[in-house]
Amino acid sequence: METRNDPRGRRATAAVATLAWFGVLLQLWLSMRLAQHNGKSALDGLIAFLGYFTVLTNGFVALVFSQSFVFGHTRPGRWLGSEQLRGCATTAIVMVGFAYHFLLRNVWTPEGWQWVADLSLHYATPLMALGHWIAFPPARAPAPRSVLVWCAYPMAYLLYALVRGELLGAYPYHFIDVAALGYAQVLVNTLWLLLGFLVVGSAVIGLAGWRRR
Repeated sequence: METRNDPRGRRATAAVATLAWFGVLLQLWLSMRLAQHNGKSALDGLIAFLGYFTVLTNGFVALVFSQSFVFGHTRPGRWLGSEQLRGCATTAIVMVGFAYHFLLRNVWTPEGWQWVADLSLHYATPLMALGHWIAFPPARAPAPRSVLVWCAYPMAYLLYALVRGELLGAYPYHFIDVAALGYAQVLVNTLWLLLGFLVVGSAVIGLAGWRRR
């Protein structure tokens, strides 16, 4: 990530990383507490926690934005700090914000610390990551075809969620619930979400090009 030698950029990167880790760790604590409250084990809480695209994507953002502080100029650091990976993470977390706002926010009413986690995971971190991308764009905007490569991330999650759902008999989101909707409808819903990801990714790439100009 090109902000490693820019004091302002490093502060902004640290802020995004801190916010993302805060949301992820807070949600982990809440998931463990809920499992205990329901008479389940910590492992059950962890399994539930790891089922959500929101959680995994916030973790993805946390890792990408922490790389320069943890890994430095090592090979893992250079890979995690690549602008392609930042573009993918930014696209995915912005998609989290849009999907939650338009598809999920009316499904439940979080309170207390769960409301704080909800706000952090679905709104604050997406806005901060997008703001970072706009304020500190890559030296060279990713090629338009990059978004097709980035699609591997949500597709991998979908495969994971469907296999997980078959094994556990529970799906993290109602729009991919095969038991309730069937595979045909889940496929249609997935295609719409993938189209949304392509649109968001194209906008992210366009913003980088606009900022470089």
